[in-house]
Amino acid sequence: MQKSLNQTDTDAMGGPDSNDATQPLRWAGLRLALLAFAQFIIAIDYNIVYVALPDIGRDVGFTAQSLQWVVSAYAVAFGGFLLLGGRAADRLGPRRMFILALVLYGVSSLAGGLAPNALTLVVARAIQGLGGALLFPATLALINTSFAEGTERNRALAIWGAAGSGGLAAGAIIGGILTSGWGWQAVFFFTVPLALGAALVAAPVLLAPDPAPKGRRQSFDLPGALVVTTSATLLVFGLASGPEAGWHTVRSAGSLVIGVLLLGTFILIERRARDPLAPLRLFANRGLATAMVVSFFHHMALSSGYYLLTTYFQNLLGYNALAAGLAFVPLGVLAMIGGGKGAALLLNNWGTRATMFAGMFIYGVGLAAIAFAMSPGGSYWAVLPGILIYGFGGGIAFTTLFVAAASGVAPNEQGVASALASTSLQIGAALGLAAILVVANVGLGGQAGAASDVVDGLRMAGWFAAAAAVLGAVLALTLKQRNPGVPLDVAASPESAC
Repeated sequence: MQKSLNQTDTDAMGGPDSNDATQPLRWAGLRLALLAFAQFIIAIDYNIVYVALPDIGRDVGFTAQSLQWVVSAYAVAFGGFLLLGGRAADRLGPRRMFILALVLYGVSSLAGGLAPNALTLVVARAIQGLGGALLFPATLALINTSFAEGTERNRALAIWGAAGSGGLAAGAIIGGILTSGWGWQAVFFFTVPLALGAALVAAPVLLAPDPAPKGRRQSFDLPGALVVTTSATLLVFGLASGPEAGWHTVRSAGSLVIGVLLLGTFILIERRARDPLAPLRLFANRGLATAMVVSFFHHMALSSGYYLLTTYFQNLLGYNALAAGLAFVPLGVLAMIGGGKGAALLLNNWGTRATMFAGMFIYGVGLAAIAFAMSPGGSYWAVLPGILIYGFGGGIAFTTLFVAAASGVAPNEQGVASALASTSLQIGAALGLAAILVVANVGLGGQAGAASDVVDGLRMAGWFAAAAAVLGAVLALTLKQRNPGVPLDVAASPESAC
């Protein structure tokens, strides 16, 4: 079946002579390279602005409290529109959404680099987040419908995961180099040719046209889309606002309450909708349900870990933007190895459950080691072993999460399945960052004068992040065990039939 899929795609793209037996494999490889590159762009865009934040704050006119919205605007839009992006990929076609998303990325990046004031920059970052919300599920849908479930898809997702880990590391390094050499604007301009080149040059050649809809015309669940987008946006907004505005304010508590109420409304809408945005039966898929829960704790630990390390490098070790970016290189390299070769090897030999548990547990051990090694007179070398463990385990877990989320899901629902898992990631990241600030301040005892006080706060926050990762590892054990490398029989149930 997979050979037939690749052959059909090659012919549809107008590629070279399909009689060449090696051609389908070559085109499949080029297609996977493009999809992995898209994940690389998403990861870079997530991380490239962190080391530029101090310069952005000084030049653009952000206050110390409002500067977080350079990051949070992206996270709010990304998390809020993911489900809409996933269903749009399923309904309108993943190729169309892939190209549209990359164009949004390119245009908004250009606008961000040219932004004359704080409001323009925050809006540009929000549009980048929208682009990410459309691109992420479209990319995963294209991978999961192009590669057969089991060993083949495991390897494809391992390459995709390694590209994402590489992007996180490259984002920190490139952000430091560009900010130091050409100013903060360069971190936005850098993405423009990458996104527009992939959208306008590579995608039309390498990706097959979206198939025409079959059977009766499918409707789009507009009420569900509006309600869940508003709900997810308010939830992420409320979590991001809490540390700045206070958890008791309308801005934070009000957003969270309304977000939860709208989430309940969304569930009611989906129960009655003829073509629901997120079919509730998907939640009966244990692989997807487990992936969503573990994803939440994975990114809670991820955002916490990056906050810990960035604060330690720049505030305690005195690193500038370039040095801080370079300090993340080992983490990115180990995450690439773990999410690539490591995840593929373990998945094909141990199966999804054992691999997910191992990745999350190693992830937690690394965070605990980082917290333990921090000290007022410490050095980079003291925390490096924990960084290596943290990166390796996190990479394994990240790839495995999306292998689990795609298992047993019909091709025409891969977009929304990946969006559900990714929405859990984004909410976990927002809650993790909010919680880590609270925990760190508790550890400080309300005062951050001496270096020892700062370390005490960071260490307590590190234990919290490690506990989140280990809890995720325990929850991974609820995943149903299957033989390694063997696909789930999607024909076994009517709801998962193609």
